[in-house]
Parts: sequence; structure tokens; C-alpha cells
Amino acid sequence: MKTIFRKLLAIVCLSVLSTGFAAEKKPNVLFILTDNHGAWTLGCYGNKEILTPNIDKLAAEGILFTRAYCNNPVCSPSRATFLTGLIPSQHGVHSYIPAATQLGPKAYSTIKEFRTLPRILSENGYTCGLAGKWHLGNNDQPQEGFTYWFTKAGGHTDKFYNDDLIWEGKVYKEPRYTTDVITDHAVKFMEQNSNRPFFLYLAYNGPYGLGSVVAEEHQNRHTAYYADKNMDSFPREKVSPWLKSQRAFVNNLKSMRSYAAQVSGVDDGIGRVMEKLKALGLDKNTLVVFSADQGLAAGHGGYWGMGDHARPLHTHEATVRIPMIFRNPAEISAGKTSDLMVENYDFLPTVLDYIGLKDKTPASPPLPGKSFAPVLRGEPIQWDNVIFHEYENTRMIRTPKWKLTRRHPYGPDEFYDIENDPDEKENLIHFPEHGPQIKELTAQLKDFFAKYADPKYDRWRDGATKGGDILKAN
Repeated sequence: MKTIFRKLLAIVCLSVLSTGFAAEKKPNVLFILTDNHGAWTLGCYGNKEILTPNIDKLAAEGILFTRAYCNNPVCSPSRATFLTGLIPSQHGVHSYIPAATQLGPKAYSTIKEFRTLPRILSENGYTCGLAGKWHLGNNDQPQEGFTYWFTKAGGHTDKFYNDDLIWEGKVYKEPRYTTDVITDHAVKFMEQNSNRPFFLYLAYNGPYGLGSVVAEEHQNRHTAYYADKNMDSFPREKVSPWLKSQRAFVNNLKSMRSYAAQVSGVDDGIGRVMEKLKALGLDKNTLVVFSADQGLAAGHGGYWGMGDHARPLHTHEATVRIPMIFRNPAEISAGKTSDLMVENYDFLPTVLDYIGLKDKTPASPPLPGKSFAPVLRGEPIQWDNVIFHEYENTRMIRTPKWKLTRRHPYGPDEFYDIENDPDEKENLIHFPEHGPQIKELTAQLKDFFAKYADPKYDRWRDGATKGGDILKAN
């Protein structure tokens, strides 16, 4: 009897140890998202002028995606896509959301009806924290499974000092540099949750390439460094006739230097966060993802800003292409690159798959993206290199060679041979010899939205929007 008892005890102990080991091995997820941040600004993407050593190190220690895209070129819709895996025609956030949605009696979370990444993770043993920009509504209350909640009172950035921020449910004026304060909260959250699985959404306020913050000389520790730089990585082109706002910043050296200083300021924060991760002993058991909500044209094609700053709305590569880096020493080999064309609607299924929660991937509404987690593990994958993009009346399909942009209902439309014309100089939409390609891509574009768009939010069928109506407002 004693022998049987000892064997049973041994089995129970092994089971407990095994369970504890599995729990210990559940990877943390650190998602770093920047604002208005083109991949072209980073050293790891070829920029030799702007200082980004910490982001470059992330790339050197993980895998960098050379062709990553956002599904929408504006903050709120893109962030909603990252967290839901859905496109604007499904989640309904088509543009930046108005102030009344963010604070006050009419405020509400614009993605509350969906199975979001933080909500899924919180239900599966993760402690979820936000440090930084939310911009999806009801800003003063923790949303979507988050228990740690530090954010901006509004969405856009018009200053980096004396900003209105929210902590413990109250709006207050913060005298310090906002980017540094966001980093402080990220560090605090990791310290408080170092002994349990966590999801940290580190959503920086910068770099922010619009309005007053690039009209002036940016003030941080990098100001002096950029004060005499030529900023040759910023194109010098004639202002596009389509550019409606931000025109004063094209070819403006002060604006270029200001934006570069902001990029380097964010890079400083990422360096601090990664140092803390290592000091806490969490370095090897944390999946770190770095990306941006959208890119930024800073002279590219004669534009400054994103798609919403032009009439008609535009889809220039500089605004739709984003950085994307995954790092996890436990499974992801260092120094890798991938040329797959991936999009931010692939983010949610990829993360859930990678951390062992693939069965928790939402089934309804149907996700337009899919997991590229096998690539992170160095495994083969079948992948269609086609991406789709939408903003209000404007939709785009992009393949490795072709880029077609359609504007509902009357155009103007654009068609480029990106392989031979990467700067989108020659619009081929009316060239008869390209008729077959245009017809085929148009059919793919229609099929995609017919399959995934919810009629309630389909702007090509007079659907509604939870965000501001950019075209009707101007």
C-alpha cells in the first residue's frame, strides 16, 4: 500500500511541476506601436541618417518583414484592425474618431462588440496593460480586458510637453516629455507583473509628423544632433496638387529635423523598455512585436502626412507601408528577414497562433487575415502576396508587381507597375495594354470586399462609420 501511495504522490507532484513549468513558459507579449511612422525612417530598413539603434537591435535579434502594410492610413482605424483582426468595413472605424467618442457622456469604445486581442488574452491568464495612445473611445476607462490603463486624453498629438494624459481615471497635465512618461509606465507595468504572463500594449504618441509638432523645432535630447543635418533621406519634390493640408512641411528642413528627433526619442524609450525586460529576466520568454499604425509621406510623391491629407485621398507607398519586427529568442532566429507581403489584419491571428492560443482565434466576423506564425518559427508556409487597403471611398489592391487604386464612384483611379516604378510616377490606368491586369485586379478587389465587408459599414454601399466622415466634413 505504501508503494502505491508513493507512486500516486510522485504522479501528482510531476503533474504539478509540469503544470507550473507550462505556466512559466507561457510567453509574455510586448506590442510596441508607434504613430505616423514610416519604415523608411529606420536604420534596419536602410536609413543611414536617423538614429534608431534600439529598433535596429530588435531587427538584428529577430525577424524583419520587408513588405508590411496597414489596411488604413489613419490612427483609429488602423489600431482597431491591429486589435480585432478586422478591416474598417467590418469594425466600422473608417477614420479618426471625434472628441465626443473619446471623453464625455457620449464616449464609448468603438470596438467593444468584438473579440479583441487583449480581451482574449485576459480570459486566458494574461494581465493586460496599456501605456500610451488608445484613440478608440471611452479613453478614461480601462477597455477590452486591460487592468493597467495609462493613456492620452485625446488622439492626435499637438505637443510633447504639458500634454493632457489619463491616469487612474483622471485627466491631468503632464509637464514632462510625453514619450518618456509613456516609457515610465511601461517599465512600471512590467515590474508589477514580472511573475505572471502579461500583455503590454506600448502605444507611443510619436513620432508624430503633423501640424504644430513639425512646424517647430522639436525639443528633446536629439535636437542638437539634427540641428545641422541635411536630412537627405527625406525626398525633395514639388508639392503634389492633391495635397490639401500639411503643405508647408514639404521640403521644409525644420520639419524634417523635428520628425527625425521624434523618431530617435521613441527609439530611446524602446531601449529602456528592452533593458528592463532583460533586467527582470523576461527577455527570452517575451514575444516583442514592433510596428506602426501607418506610415508617413515626408516629401514622398510631393506629399506630407497620410492618405487623409490629400484630395482625392491617396495610397502612396510611404503612407501605407509600415515597419514590422518580431523578436523572441526562445523560438525566432536572429537576423532574419521575410519578403512576405503581410498586413496589420494578419497580426491578431499570428500572435494567437504563435503563443499557443490558435483555437481562440475569433470565427465571427470572419477574419480577412491569416497567421504567418510558421515563418516566425522558420517553417515553410504557403502565402498569397496580395494586400488590400481602404479609406472611405478609396480602395487599393497591391501585389509584388502591380498596384491598383479605385475611388468610388467616379475615380480618379490609379494603376502602377511598382516593380519598375516604385515611386509611382507614371499612372498607367488608361494604357490599353494593361487592360487585362486592371480587370483581373479589379475583380479581386471586388471579391475581397464582397466576402468580408459588413453592409452596415461598407462605405461603397453607403454604410455607416464610427469615426469622423472625412469626405463629408471637408
